[in-house]
Amino acid sequence: MERLYHDLDLLEAMKQKRRLLFGFLFATGLYAAGLAVLLAFYILLPYHDPSGVWYIVGTSVLTGLYIIFCFPYMGISYKRSRAYCKMLKFISVGLKEYSVLPFEGIDDWTTRDGVDVNVALFSVKNVKKDETMTRQIYVDGEKDFPAFKEGKSARLISQGNLLIAYELAEEEV
Repeated sequence: MERLYHDLDLLEAMKQKRRLLFGFLFATGLYAAGLAVLLAFYILLPYHDPSGVWYIVGTSVLTGLYIIFCFPYMGISYKRSRAYCKMLKFISVGLKEYSVLPFEGIDDWTTRDGVDVNVALFSVKNVKKDETMTRQIYVDGEKDFPAFKEGKSARLISQGNLLIAYELAEEEV
């Protein structure tokens, strides 16, 4: 059985998330220090000094740069790291489903709960009707896609349709 996730994956993802948060806090500290310096110099100016406009412009530019930094950094990097950590936590505590299913094909990439995944399609027999349905199993986009072959079965361990482990079976369907 080939496992996609190991015990250290959650720890490494949490370290990465913590590094991103500390990077944001460091940038926020630099912004606050720069703002405090500009404010202190502005307060020390004499009343109606014409050079006070430059301190206001500097504060505005510094604030604009900070906002431009915050939205992509926290909205993309940190948010994606947080979603990946959340997914790994669900894998460690969630219910696992064991199944043997024939592989149909590969669908396009998608995003599931903030994590990019590949979509593998498997056939599933309908219990009530005599027809087959297609089940989507999500494979983490950061992991190598398994070497599934169309028409061959695979033993799968999944949690909420997210592939955790697999084993390629030898028999044809």
